[in-house]
Amino acid sequence: MTNLKRLGEKVKHLRKEKGLTQEKLAELANIDPKTIIEIENARRRNPTLKTLNKIAKALNTTLTSLLS
Repeated sequence: MTNLKRLGEKVKHLRKEKGLTQEKLAELANIDPKTIIEIENARRRNPTLKTLNKIAKALNTTLTSLLS
C-alpha cells in the first residue's frame, strides 16, 4: 500500500470515527472539500504539511499521528 493510500485511509477512518462528513471536516479545517475527497481517495499527490496540519487539528489529533 502506498503512503498516499495509507494517509487517505487514516483520514477517512478518523473522520468517520468522529461522525464527520467530508464537507464538515473541510469546514473545520478551513480547506476546500475537494481536498478532503482527493486525500481520502489518494488522488492528491502532494498535500502540503500546512493542509495536513489543518486536517489533523480538525480531527483532534497530531500531524505525527496522522502521518504514522
